[in-house]
Amino acid sequence: MQRRDFIVLLGGGEAAWPVTVRAQQKLLPVVGWLCSGSPDTWAIYVAAFLRGLSETGYVEGRNVFVEYRWADDHNERLPALAADLVRRQVAVVAANTPAAPVAKAATTEIPIVFMTSADPVAAGLVASLSRPGGNLTGVTTLYVELAPKRLELLRELVPAASKIALLVNPTSSTAEAQLRNFRTASQTLGLQLYVQHSSNEHDIDSAFTAFAQYGADALVVANDPFFLSRRDLIVARARRHAIPAFYNSRDFVSAGGLMSYGSSFTDAARQLGIYTGRILKGEKPADLPVVQPTKFELVINLKTAKTLGLTVPPSLLTRADEVIE
Repeated sequence: MQRRDFIVLLGGGEAAWPVTVRAQQKLLPVVGWLCSGSPDTWAIYVAAFLRGLSETGYVEGRNVFVEYRWADDHNERLPALAADLVRRQVAVVAANTPAAPVAKAATTEIPIVFMTSADPVAAGLVASLSRPGGNLTGVTTLYVELAPKRLELLRELVPAASKIALLVNPTSSTAEAQLRNFRTASQTLGLQLYVQHSSNEHDIDSAFTAFAQYGADALVVANDPFFLSRRDLIVARARRHAIPAFYNSRDFVSAGGLMSYGSSFTDAARQLGIYTGRILKGEKPADLPVVQPTKFELVINLKTAKTLGLTVPPSLLTRADEVIE
């Protein structure tokens, strides 16, 4: 999708770019936005990114332009999209989890700012968190590392649960690490883990049918941009099968999900914009430490809990950052 299409989608008034604006684009810095998702499901995160960019003095359309490249949940399209941004010689590339390693493979010269759920060092994106080195730096949400805590909180909410379903996207770059963390945590807690893989909508439906046949007491949805873009569908299937489901992001709970625990994805997108602006001002990725979350949010949907016949323990309610009633 081209930039003007995205502006129209968000309600912008411009249907086409005037010739004078296109001429200005050759003089002003251009940021390349490389994302595995689609513009409709990422609109709130793009808005947060642009807020962060504006905090450094850059306003889209005024003194910076953004070239949007969307893979629409088809990660195999990312290499061609990354190559196109490199050919256009953008000033900075901003990339999400699946797009970051693709961008890294595409250029060693253009600065890259990533927003990833994985450990950037283990993923091979940077040499270290404090001194990234090379042409990459960015923000990590640490979603992958939070598997043990999510299972502990789920056990607290549903103490009788012993058979835990896990939904994982096998095509995710973090799938192996998440599986390893969840398996280790489930063994420590004495839980049985039943894994189903999903990388498309049909697989999601099949997975929930399998969870019901297995008799799962609760469900954990692993982190993945594809699942985030299908949050309404996943929440609806969990509701249909009356299975308590736990997520990594408040976005699922806002859509009617039961409970989530993790750092703010919206704030991570804002930090991505701030780092992009700082690099546009002349700072080097190698000198900018990877931003790590300092706060993790526990969000509970009381309405969904009541629908499932669950009583949320006071110990969870008092620790919750947000309770949706």
